[in-house]
Amino acid sequence: MILLLAGAGMTLRAQQLKFGHINSQELLRAMPENDSAQAQMQRFAQDLQNQLDELQVEYNKKLQDYQSQMDQLTDLIRKTKEEELMRLQKSIQDFQVAAQQEMQKKQQELMQPIIDKANKAIKEVARENGFIYIFDIASGSILYYSEKSVDILPLVKKKLGIE
Repeated sequence: MILLLAGAGMTLRAQQLKFGHINSQELLRAMPENDSAQAQMQRFAQDLQNQLDELQVEYNKKLQDYQSQMDQLTDLIRKTKEEELMRLQKSIQDFQVAAQQEMQKKQQELMQPIIDKANKAIKEVARENGFIYIFDIASGSILYYSEKSVDILPLVKKKLGIE
C-alpha cells in the first residue's frame, strides 16, 4: 500500500515537470543585434581582404619585374630578388593566418553579448514559466523530443521584443 502511494506520488510529480526546447540559432538570427554584428563582420573582413589584395598586388608586380629581367640579372641580384619574393610570399601567408585568427576573435567579440542576451532571456522565460529543462535543438544532440515539450522560441522572442 505504501509503495503504491509512493509510486502514485512520483508519477504525479513527474507529470508536473515541464520541459521545453528552443532553436537557439533561429533565435540569434531573429535578433536585430545579429544584423548589426554581421554588417560589422563584413566590413572587418573587407578591410582585411583589401590589405591582402595590396600585398598580393605588390608581390605580383615584383614577380613580374623579376621574370621580365631574369635573363639580364647577375647571380647575386637574382638571388636577392628571389629571396625578396619568398619573404613577400611568406608575409602574405602569415597575413592570411593572422587575418583568420582576427576574424574569429572579432566574431567572438561581436557575438558574445548577443549570445549572453539570448541565454539570459531563455533562462528568464524558463523560470517565469516553470520549466525545469530547456533543450537546444540547434545543437543537434537532441535525438527526440515529445510534442509535450514546449517550444519557447515565441516566448523568448516576445521577452526580447522581437516580432
